[in-house]
Amino acid sequence: MTDPLVIRIHPADDVVIARQQLVGGTVLASEGVTVIGLVPPGHKVAVRAIEAGAPVRRYNQIIGGAKLAIAPGQHVHTHNLEFSSFARDYAASTGTHPTAYVDVPASFMGVKRADGRIATRNYIGILTSVNCSATVARAIADHFRRDIHPEALAKYGGVDGVIALTHGGGCATDSAGEPLQVLRRTLGGYAKHPNFASILVVGLGCETNQISGLMEQESLGSFGPTGTQFHTFNIQETGGTRKTVAHGIELVQWLLEAANRVTREPVSAAHITVGLQCGGSDGYSGISANPALGAAVDRLVRHGGTAILSETPEIYGGEHLLTRRAVTPAVAAKLIARIKWWEQYTARNDQEMDNNPSAGNKAGGLTTILEKSLGAIAKSGTTNLTDVFEYAQPVTTKGLVFMDTPGYDPVSATGQVAGGANLICFTTGRGSAYGCAPSPSLKLSTNTALWVKQEDDIDINCGEVIDGSASIDEMGERIFQLMLRTASGEKTKSEVHGYGQNEFVPWALGAVM
Repeated sequence: MTDPLVIRIHPADDVVIARQQLVGGTVLASEGVTVIGLVPPGHKVAVRAIEAGAPVRRYNQIIGGAKLAIAPGQHVHTHNLEFSSFARDYAASTGTHPTAYVDVPASFMGVKRADGRIATRNYIGILTSVNCSATVARAIADHFRRDIHPEALAKYGGVDGVIALTHGGGCATDSAGEPLQVLRRTLGGYAKHPNFASILVVGLGCETNQISGLMEQESLGSFGPTGTQFHTFNIQETGGTRKTVAHGIELVQWLLEAANRVTREPVSAAHITVGLQCGGSDGYSGISANPALGAAVDRLVRHGGTAILSETPEIYGGEHLLTRRAVTPAVAAKLIARIKWWEQYTARNDQEMDNNPSAGNKAGGLTTILEKSLGAIAKSGTTNLTDVFEYAQPVTTKGLVFMDTPGYDPVSATGQVAGGANLICFTTGRGSAYGCAPSPSLKLSTNTALWVKQEDDIDINCGEVIDGSASIDEMGERIFQLMLRTASGEKTKSEVHGYGQNEFVPWALGAVM
């Protein structure tokens, strides 16, 4: 039966999840257990006696080991549950199944570029080769901000904006090393992104990340069918800050006419590539918003689209669920290799893979990285894992894919957009503030209390699943329809608030020298 006080996820679980704050003496009729002490909403309650050192299960998976004996009815959290290593059976490709593609895919109103690429937004972008040119890039973009200079874009209703995506790197790094290669790969992915009608790259002139090197590595010299979409210049050659800003403004004004001539037309949902993110997760994430997003992902894949699961440290301990869905053992091996890389990476930096969850995650009910990962994987739905990509690599495979990224949301989503994501879906239980220009970002709340408190920031309330007023499947359909409307141009809450430029954060690998 359904208990109004708690949620049981699997019959074999050792814990249930509180729907609301529980006080000592509360009887959980469905479990035959009396609560001992205070249990906050979203937190775990033991439903059977657990011996010290024994594994504890949620989702019918191990989420850690008991630090000490736990009695039925007790609050299960950081005081009595800890991370514990355990052997995972990767069982590569044993859980695959055919995808039931729809006969007639859904459509959205997309922007078709001259070379056939499909966009969900229409921006002019300003990238920087190095931190030293960030101020100039922002000054150029600020000249066209609708909230400051509404007249600047008054005639260009077809242009979503002029944005500067700056970063803190580009120098003091090995000129032939992986960190610079990854930065250039990220910048190249943005330069080629269909959501940009035109790109300016602004440099200083003496930096390690020379624009010529970026163009050579990323084959940007002949980018664009007319050669007018990609322009580069630097401060030292242009004559200093004031002249460089004036030059950039003049270029953008010239480019606006062409950018404004776009029209939207019906295109297949197969052209949607969505990056999957969760931030500020809580104890409800793996029960409501994440599986609901997974149901939407299943729909998108059946319509021919692509979804990118990422945040490698936040699938740790649950990766065996993904390897089972890998279309080939080789794909599973690629994922396992990235897990091993992260184990080595954290070890040489004197860290542990259980440095997650964050303080906010723990306040929301999550205890170990194993528990967080199992909930995070729910975003991926149930379809096959078709490929694994490294950070910011172009995503060239349809269906559900994985991209190796850190768990830090801005860095992770930056890699996904560089890889081709033209939409981001971001679940949150604590209220993360986020956007991701040039790709629109949808925010999904895991609980209704967050929705009520921060409705200005949230696009859809998945807390209805917890409340019992909507099923996972119903919510998945609503999310899928919202994806289509957003890809067609409907503004997200984060876009209305102006999020997206400061959230461009390429992964900074290696030593700063």
